[in-house]
Amino acid sequence: MDVLHGCSAGLDVHKATVVACVRRMLEGGRIEKEVRTFGATTRELLELSDWLGQKGVTHVAMEATGVYWKPVWNVMEGRFELVLANARHIQNVPGRKTDVKDCEWIAQLMQYGLLSPSFVPERPQRELRDLVRHRVALVEDRTRMANRIQKVLEDANIKLGTVATDILGVSGKRMLQGLVDGQKSPEMLANLAQGRMRKKVPELTMALEGKVTEHHRFMLRLLLQQVDASDAMVAEVTHRIESLTRPNEEAVTRLTSIPGIDQRSAQNILAEIGTDMSRFKTSAHLASWAGICPGNHESAGKRKTGRTAKGNRWLRRTLCQAAWASTRCRGTYLQAQYRRLAGKRGKKRAILAVAHSILTAIHAMLSRNTDYKDLGGGYFDQRNSVAATRNLVRRLEALGHSVTLQPKASA
Repeated sequence: MDVLHGCSAGLDVHKATVVACVRRMLEGGRIEKEVRTFGATTRELLELSDWLGQKGVTHVAMEATGVYWKPVWNVMEGRFELVLANARHIQNVPGRKTDVKDCEWIAQLMQYGLLSPSFVPERPQRELRDLVRHRVALVEDRTRMANRIQKVLEDANIKLGTVATDILGVSGKRMLQGLVDGQKSPEMLANLAQGRMRKKVPELTMALEGKVTEHHRFMLRLLLQQVDASDAMVAEVTHRIESLTRPNEEAVTRLTSIPGIDQRSAQNILAEIGTDMSRFKTSAHLASWAGICPGNHESAGKRKTGRTAKGNRWLRRTLCQAAWASTRCRGTYLQAQYRRLAGKRGKKRAILAVAHSILTAIHAMLSRNTDYKDLGGGYFDQRNSVAATRNLVRRLEALGHSVTLQPKASA
């Protein structure tokens, strides 16, 4: 096997230590190895970087171990050619599991060019990723708080959730605050409704009649404070995200032209993949990295499963949410694709196919700096009009009609 890198290093990264192996090819094909263990503090990581530089190392590989690889990467970035490898791709032979053996194995794979590097974006994009993912976590926390509020209301037999679509909307929060302040009259609470909720005052009056105790008011007060704090943090993080995505405002505007993608979804997508599509050879590589394409598991000529592989779960979730939203955009290609596949393959598989189409369009738009052009809801019928006509005639005949087709005269 050919040696691609004359002097490479493998790092086995842990929380408190980093075991490093330098592997060098000498004259005559002889291999020289040297292993040392360093701590994980900044000063010790700088010592590790200097030691690798003194040994003439050009390429450094490490395993993606939780978040422990990040400080090592930040210290060595720009000085060496770094490779972050998936842990599943570098498993050693069973029975050889030690820290020293692991770093030697990683260094050997690196030297022969057998490691596929994971996609690690530049530092500005990594910071944007942290903010976007933190915003998702904050929104999830707010949803959990809303569920806790609903449980407290059910315990007090307040059926606000059966009348109001959003109990934390403007009208809902006014009524909840009235309960916290000690208001006991259902009529007075129902009259706090605003806008279209005013039409539901009679239903709200009946729903707000319950057994609210001091304990319920105490719990509601704490939960409402948490909701307000969460809303304030989401607004602050969103403002920070908008300031960081301002240089890519044109790309955000282009992505929002795709049915189902709003500004927040576009920000999430750009935080995960960036705007430079040269990192992904084709749209198929990007779809595989995101985990929204069929998997391959074939043996003896039999295809056993096509289950999708694990990819970027943050990007996959955003694309699936956009796909669900696009199914409600009338007269669009994505809605037609969903309806065409949902009856045959099921709704979930159809949504994944629509998400794949969205990501393919995004790759093309960012690669060529072009705008989104929708093919229209009648694309599939126009592409194969004969089959579409045959299916429609068959359905009419099944309903008991006799169908005679006559071509429409041209203008």
